[in-house]
Amino acid sequence: MEVTNTFMKGWRQDPSSKSLADVHGSVHVPRNAGFFKTLAAYVGPGLMVAVGYMDPGNWATDIAGGAQFGYRLLSVVLISNLFAMLLQHLALKLGIATGRDLAQACRDHYSRPVGIGLWVLAEIAIAATDLAEVIGSAIALNLLFGLPLTIGILITAVDVMLLLYLQNKGFRVLERIVASLIFLILACFGYELLVSRPDLGEVMGGLLPRPEIVTNPGMLYIAIGILGATVMPHNLYLHSSIIQTRDFSRDDTGRQSAIKFATIDSTVSLFLAFFINAAILMLSAATFHYSGNQHVADITDAHQLLDPLLGTKVAGILFAVALLASGQNSTVTGTLAGQIVMEGFLNIRLKPWLRRIITRLVAIVPALVVAILYGERGTSELLVLSQVILSLQLSFAVVPLVTFTNDKLKMGRFVNPAWVRITSWAVATIIIALNGYLLWDTIF
Repeated sequence: MEVTNTFMKGWRQDPSSKSLADVHGSVHVPRNAGFFKTLAAYVGPGLMVAVGYMDPGNWATDIAGGAQFGYRLLSVVLISNLFAMLLQHLALKLGIATGRDLAQACRDHYSRPVGIGLWVLAEIAIAATDLAEVIGSAIALNLLFGLPLTIGILITAVDVMLLLYLQNKGFRVLERIVASLIFLILACFGYELLVSRPDLGEVMGGLLPRPEIVTNPGMLYIAIGILGATVMPHNLYLHSSIIQTRDFSRDDTGRQSAIKFATIDSTVSLFLAFFINAAILMLSAATFHYSGNQHVADITDAHQLLDPLLGTKVAGILFAVALLASGQNSTVTGTLAGQIVMEGFLNIRLKPWLRRIITRLVAIVPALVVAILYGERGTSELLVLSQVILSLQLSFAVVPLVTFTNDKLKMGRFVNPAWVRITSWAVATIIIALNGYLLWDTIF
């Protein structure tokens, strides 16, 4: 097979195993079908990736940004999502063109010590992601049912069994459940925006970048937090793997078609994520910033003030429902990313239930300790810390991804064109610079 040999030139060895082998190529893609019928077969992975861009960790930064600075940071949400669209396109292209996910590609390309180091960093990022899911879900249960945070954190351990049950039903079932929860979140925030009535002129103005985002230290700090909470490292590993669940033709024509349709799926899905993130910031700006409540900086405060400020008892309930849906959605994708990272970097296959329990325990223990010792304020600060950790890990996933997809020997005819190479390195440089600033500011 000449095509296969071409793709192997830049790699040290053939892929030793398929990514997510139990569902690899399990979703049928019709041959010689029309545009929309083919596109329908590819819809799903993009929505699962979009979940990471609207998880509970994003809420805290969006709420703080809207409350303190009104609509002025909307441009940062937009730019972050544009970065995400490019990086997720590169991730899916790597998976389709090479038959490797990002973790497998790193194991092949780097020395073993470097590979182990990248694996440890990826595991830290996934633990931070799971921490945000645990805290977000526990806060939502507290807001909806008055459950103490400690009880809510323990309840989140039960979703291990639910997730395992869903995995056994097939990958398409998982995708449909994730999609349903995303549209539930969309419906909740659609209502919130209707009753909060944001100023459309201010919204349009906020989408334009302004110099004060860089010159104002407080605004810059939150802007970096929004970037770190939006573009998430585990999503790059996730997307490069789950796109391979599609049963497309493994030749140049089939790969080209798969990249086209998968990119459409990814880009449209991330537009939905942009709308949700923008909606959270707009809701916070319209409700808190212009009512003298600029101090609101966490989810609990926002929930408590929504009903009296908007004059409706439904707003707070829908806010908490959307938060719970967000946390549960992120649980699904975080677990899959954990499986992909461990199998890809180490070529070790654990039973899904064991992998899930390990990941969740790493998140539950610190969340439980902080909830017991410091209560609601402590868990809110831990949620923000998890986003700082994710932001610092991002470069270690972005740089390998950009390096691989810019390498003609590794990608063959699917190597990035010149404009994508330049743009991707520019994005990587910006991310590294902003995260360097965040690290410096956090330490000193």
